[in-house]
Amino acid sequence: MGKKLPPRHRQIIGMVEEKGYISIERLSQHFDVTPQTIRRDINKLSDDGLLLRYHGGAGPNTSVSNFSYSERRVLRSVEKSRVARLVAKHIPNNASLFLDIGTSTEEVAKALLSKSGLRVITNNMNVVSILSANEDFEIFITGGSVRNHDLGILGDATVDFIRQFKVDFGIISVAGIDPDGTLIDFDYNEVRVTRAIMANSRRVFLVADHSKFGRGAMARIGHISEVSALFTDSPPSQDFMTVIENAGINLYIAGSGPAPGTADEEPAGEGDIR
Repeated sequence: MGKKLPPRHRQIIGMVEEKGYISIERLSQHFDVTPQTIRRDINKLSDDGLLLRYHGGAGPNTSVSNFSYSERRVLRSVEKSRVARLVAKHIPNNASLFLDIGTSTEEVAKALLSKSGLRVITNNMNVVSILSANEDFEIFITGGSVRNHDLGILGDATVDFIRQFKVDFGIISVAGIDPDGTLIDFDYNEVRVTRAIMANSRRVFLVADHSKFGRGAMARIGHISEVSALFTDSPPSQDFMTVIENAGINLYIAGSGPAPGTADEEPAGEGDIR
């Protein structure tokens, strides 16, 4: 990070590397400075590629490890909830769907509870717990190995189970979206499951809050052109908009009016995509 960094900047980077995600409020209290000062520090360090800026805090700049599950549940929870409610508007009653691993898809599961007659296949035990509150749902859980820290299920048995179905909607999340539209994640085993979901869904809905644009990871899932629609919480940059438009997919933005070249927040009809 170089000797020319101010002492507070070096300390912020050290705290982020040690703790993972850390909030502006906590940094402000630690250094006894205003939140505005910390925001300026984070903006500078983010611009220099030394950490990643997030709403309300900062995290390590790495493409080989993700935040912990408990951190991801807190990060951008409000934005994820808004996006999830928008996704739910596009899922009709009596539909069949896949829901993969991720805190974003868990929010979608919560938003789907008001539906009826859904048939859901998932490799996420948290999704099973959420959806079981609706006795009208039929829930299938994959086989495989349980990942203790987030109750995700992975492995050959998971992929084989998913391949036995062809569903109306596959709802997926990713760790990041590269500037060229490549969808990426941290775990190759998760990528295999996501690929199987995409291959066995009539429509693929990608759920990604704004922080996923440009975020690095090392395992390639595929390209954004392979999804049917992207649901996010704020308009992407013009460079990403160009990639999305060239891919010919529908873009839905939660909590806003229609952006140029996008579909608006309201569905044309239950489950109808435009």
